[in-house]
Amino acid sequence: MSAKIFIDGEVGTTGLQIRARLDQRSDVEVISLPEDRRKDSAARSEILNSADLAVLCLPDDAARDAVAMIENADTRVIDASTAHRTHPDWAYGFPELNAGQADAIAASTRVTNPGCYALSSVAIIHPLVAAGILPADHPVTINAVSGYSGGGRKMIESFEDKAAPDYTDEAFRVYGLSLAHKHVPEIQMHGGLTHRPLFMPSVGRFSQGMIVQMPLQLWSLPGSPRAEDLHGVLADHYRDQPFVKVIALEDSSGMAGLQPEAVNGTNELHLYVFANKTGGEGTDEGQAVVMALLDNLGKGASGQAVQNMNLMLGLGETEGLL
Repeated sequence: MSAKIFIDGEVGTTGLQIRARLDQRSDVEVISLPEDRRKDSAARSEILNSADLAVLCLPDDAARDAVAMIENADTRVIDASTAHRTHPDWAYGFPELNAGQADAIAASTRVTNPGCYALSSVAIIHPLVAAGILPADHPVTINAVSGYSGGGRKMIESFEDKAAPDYTDEAFRVYGLSLAHKHVPEIQMHGGLTHRPLFMPSVGRFSQGMIVQMPLQLWSLPGSPRAEDLHGVLADHYRDQPFVKVIALEDSSGMAGLQPEAVNGTNELHLYVFANKTGGEGTDEGQAVVMALLDNLGKGASGQAVQNMNLMLGLGETEGLL
């Protein structure tokens, strides 16, 4: 019998994409409320408790309220909001985080889906910290650019709907200027850092796609590691993972640029190490930038939720994603 999946918030950007992925499958059944009952608390409570798994695509407070409605111990939850991403009782929904994370997700009744910026940053930072190449107390800086779909419906309208009151024709915008982006605690915790990373996000005039960058002065790290050392740690950590691909140094060294939309429509995360091995004539000060490329609505949201759902239901991890 097919597992019953309820997407609470299925008309939002992430919910629509999850629904589209699941509607093509015969091993799960998506159950829904009629449009006129979506805000009916009694109806939502009833369907939440009747689902085998609920995916919450809601604002933080609404996600907490939805969890509080669930009394059925058999109803499992994936929360795509920020509400539970640092909660100790929720499994962090990045199966590739470490050797036991996929099993932890499979065994959990409560899984928090990572943020797109955070997943990319943690994917870079965690293996390097775990291997001792990047000290946990290192002053980490992260720069990132995303397509405007990452900002939700209001931002999408501001870039696409000329009739919207806040419509803009700008090509690029840096934001989060308070340096207190909501993904920072998640990055710090799951990256294994002792200090808050300095995170600087931006948005470009394209719908989907994301690049996250962590620059490193290699000479400032213990033992002055080489770019090959960084790459080796990442390659070993993600070896044989179906969705995380560490691009060979010989390939990245020949690249003249990186396109943020290059893996759109996939559940893939690509990691690169770009290096200046000498730092300039007459010096030996190595520099590197580790970059992550992904679809912010794929591996960064809906695809990741489906991957976690597959694990939680005992289905093939890659089902519906390759």
